[in-house]
Amino acid sequence: MLKAFEGRAAATSGRGKDAVNEPMIRHWCEAMGDTNPAYTGPDAIAPPTMLQAWTMGGLSGHTDRSSAYDELFVLLDGAGFTSVVATDCEQEYLRPLRPGDEVTFDAVIESVSPRKTTKLGTGHFVTTRMNVRAGGEPAGTHRFRILKYAPAPRREDPAQAQAPAEVRAQAQAQAQAQAKAKAKALRPRPVVNRDNRGFWDGVQEHRLLIQRCASCAALRFPWLPGCNDCAGLDWDTVEASGAGTVFSYVVMHHPPFPAFDPPYAVAVVELAEGVRMVSNITGVPYDKVRIGMPVQLEFLRVDEELELPVFRGSEG
Repeated sequence: MLKAFEGRAAATSGRGKDAVNEPMIRHWCEAMGDTNPAYTGPDAIAPPTMLQAWTMGGLSGHTDRSSAYDELFVLLDGAGFTSVVATDCEQEYLRPLRPGDEVTFDAVIESVSPRKTTKLGTGHFVTTRMNVRAGGEPAGTHRFRILKYAPAPRREDPAQAQAPAEVRAQAQAQAQAQAKAKAKALRPRPVVNRDNRGFWDGVQEHRLLIQRCASCAALRFPWLPGCNDCAGLDWDTVEASGAGTVFSYVVMHHPPFPAFDPPYAVAVVELAEGVRMVSNITGVPYDKVRIGMPVQLEFLRVDEELELPVFRGSEG
């Protein structure tokens, strides 16, 4: 029955609510910290990864969406697959989008997988393909995949299941405390590879190193194998002074993760050198963090094996 939805339209003759425009491009680039000159000036193009942004309906939604997608979700919900999580997306770029381009699109339910069992639970992967056009010409393809699933039940020890409710509650609290303590000792490790090993070597020496292109002297962070400005492959490093300001931030409340104690602030910090990085803010309560707050680099010993660069805020 689910296979019958494959090939059915999810949206037809859709139209972007706004033409490709410079303000949205500027906001996107500021949020991403992307200073590529191709996205400014009289011959500017939109960042290719904005492809989906021009098709979004916002809070009011789109009126050109077909009923097939909703029908599929009703069917999956009725079968108990009531939870949803986005898994991945794929984009293909066929031509650059420029300010003034009117974007139109069609979307189709490309595939519905057989029933799959994952760590989250059992369900079906649903892939939607959107074909995006500009001025009637193909501009790109966007595939978006979600998992509609029934959450996996939590396992209970058979011996505990026979115990009195008070004993079970005490055992559960003890298990949660042990799991939390264990997780804190196993905070997620950074992925260290040949492209960023120099950065983590610097952290071990209490130095925050920024890459600098040997050809055009552009600074870049996070570390990359090549320069975004000139495509140069040679580079050296400069050591950050440690001074910075909060460019943007969020306060994490949910979902809870045992290695952390919510609520806590995560910020995009703009360093004095001009690059930005994501880190925790320490030294001030989470509800006192503000955009523009001055911060100073420090190194936080998480456990015996891991030390991380964080930034101490100042309310003054």
